[in-house]
Amino acid sequence: MKRYRNREVWDFEMETPVSRDSADVILGLDGGAAATVCVCISAALPSFAGCIPNPFPVLARAVAGFSNHNSVGESAAKETIEKVMAEALLKAGSNRSAVRAVCLALAGVNHPSDQERILDWLRFVNLIYCEKFFLSNLVGYFNTLISGDYSGFLIKAVLLIPSFRNIFPVRVKLFVENDAVAALASGTMGKLHGCVLIAGTGTIAYGFTEDGREARAAGAGPILGDWGRWTYADPSWTRIAKLSPAVVSSAEAGDEVANRILHDTVLELTASVKAVVQRLDLCGEGILT
Repeated sequence: MKRYRNREVWDFEMETPVSRDSADVILGLDGGAAATVCVCISAALPSFAGCIPNPFPVLARAVAGFSNHNSVGESAAKETIEKVMAEALLKAGSNRSAVRAVCLALAGVNHPSDQERILDWLRFVNLIYCEKFFLSNLVGYFNTLISGDYSGFLIKAVLLIPSFRNIFPVRVKLFVENDAVAALASGTMGKLHGCVLIAGTGTIAYGFTEDGREARAAGAGPILGDWGRWTYADPSWTRIAKLSPAVVSSAEAGDEVANRILHDTVLELTASVKAVVQRLDLCGEGILT
């Protein structure tokens, strides 16, 4: 897949156009500090009435690198997200004209401002540059009104148009959530009610009540804590995270240090879950995912 910064990631849509009557699709993306997965499914799936088919009817699946903007930076995260969505559509023999909804479940989306920033990026690329262009050329625009010579201003505007790209048309429904929200919904048939625990490269406990209240614990990263994550006490998180299988194997073999690491990690994870459950009064409901 070609690089996002060269604006070539969607070139396949011109090379292999899809007919107008092609089936509508939905994109679902799960992104974190270890990997990013995007699946493309049909928008015409029937109701499963509480029973999800196994295997689930996925049209295509694409995998890419990191997409947590707190870990790799915003530019790299955006590039990964756009590339993996394009690859999923390419594998499915589809393109953006057939997309009806997109859901991004991303680690690092911790505040409404994070959601809005990503939604703005999905709707318009280079919107800030667009604003700067017109502000910087405002004097020139008024001069053209006086002189009647529009050629210079129009040439600049036409050259700028290719950089104003809607990744998805306005009609496409866009959803951006923390990856814990998708993790909970995947275990409750789509209902946001209960508590979920993610313990991977990072860790977070997230909970929802039926009336819409929510709470979270951990998930702040290694600087502020997040002690249950697999980076443990070493800041070299990518290197340390890869050691988790070896730690588990050593613990199963009776290694004392490995068992102490797992024991301490479990205590921290349990404390996170308890904090969320108690805050939302979910005790005794048996809805831990």
